Amino acid sequence: MQNDARERRLQPVAWWRSLLGLVLAAAVVVGVVAGLAFVFMGKSGYFPWFSMKPLWEAPYERGDSDHGNGAFLVGDSVVRSRFDGVTAFDVRTGRKRWEFRIPGRADLCTISHTEGAIALISYGEAGPEKPGVAAGSSCGTLAALDVTTGRELWRTTRVPGSDAAVAGRITSGGGLGVILDGDDSPLTGARSSGSHAVRAFDLVTGAARWQAAVPEGCVTGKVAAGPRDVLAALSCAGEVKLAAFAIADGKVRWMVPLDARRGVAEASVSFLSADPPVVWVKDRKQGGVRAILTFGQDGRPQSRIDDAGPYGDLKWAAVAGEHVITAADYQGSQSTLKQLVAFDLATGRERWREDLGNVDGFEDLYAQGNRVTVVTTSSKYDDRYYVYDAATGDEEDDRGIRAYASGASVLHHKGLLITVRWGAGERPVSVYERW
Repeated sequence: MQNDARERRLQPVAWWRSLLGLVLAAAVVVGVVAGLAFVFMGKSGYFPWFSMKPLWEAPYERGDSDHGNGAFLVGDSVVRSRFDGVTAFDVRTGRKRWEFRIPGRADLCTISHTEGAIALISYGEAGPEKPGVAAGSSCGTLAALDVTTGRELWRTTRVPGSDAAVAGRITSGGGLGVILDGDDSPLTGARSSGSHAVRAFDLVTGAARWQAAVPEGCVTGKVAAGPRDVLAALSCAGEVKLAAFAIADGKVRWMVPLDARRGVAEASVSFLSADPPVVWVKDRKQGGVRAILTFGQDGRPQSRIDDAGPYGDLKWAAVAGEHVITAADYQGSQSTLKQLVAFDLATGRERWREDLGNVDGFEDLYAQGNRVTVVTTSSKYDDRYYVYDAATGDEEDDRGIRAYASGASVLHHKGLLITVRWGAGERPVSVYERW
């Protein structure tokens, strides 16, 4: 009996000892975490499991230019071009897989890659200025590259114009390589020269498939190719129109004005998508059309997303699934906020909006499948890496980025953030992994 009474008296003591042990263990864990936070955040400002850190960076390069610059992913390779060549790196190790040098003294003018293993490039050697053709802008050679090996598959010539180095003059899609002959003078303000036609080649062999003269009174602008049609922005008698050429034979299936009510005379036209047709139009005249326009497969206008609205001023845009994802500057009462805003492709209605706060700016907006990647920079806070579901706006990832240098094009590959840059003193490619 005495032993039972003694055990009952000792039970509260044992309970308090256990509780004290748990408290001490928790204190040790908190201390360790705080110590790690001090070590890591005190030195770098970033904490493991919530950050991105550099995995590898490509060596610095000598010289640079403002033309020929492009970047895209092919499988597990990141391909980067500049004025003197094209290079592919293993995305996980940084090992250089291949390099294609532009022959002779020629410069790369522009590069185009939509999907698959083939990219198109145009290049030419600088020469004296001729009537209607600026010096150094010949860009008269078109070539196809196997972007898995860096081998040139075929080449042909094109009729260059006064602004042949502008992006959007060559494209690929539906098994075709497509080029525009002649310049885009009414869309850029340059003088017209050369013939104006759309030519298509077999993307693998380079064999000519068809050639389509643009409608009478029209000159070529930019081009995009999808599985059904080749789309071209044309300037016809002072009005910019969108035309669809059948992928099989080049016949004009339809041609419509960008804005049937007011018309568009001189504008910057960028293709966001060829299937469905989505273009971003920036009219140069005061009060002109500045909006993202979508069209049906028959050319009928579907939706319009104005450059400025209650969501702010649009700065970036990309098509992801059934949505147009945009980055916008919203002017608040005291500062400018950065927002991601998603619109429905078919109706132009806003679907979701995500406030990214008072950051300095967006680096780039990259859409792949149903995911959207964006990087923001800040002089006061961390540079951030975000991944969102394009359909719902649900945030899938949010991390600080260690040792990040701004001024990059952004790509995303299986949890890796890839940034590509051009310019003196810049790392050409930097790849970041979760930390």
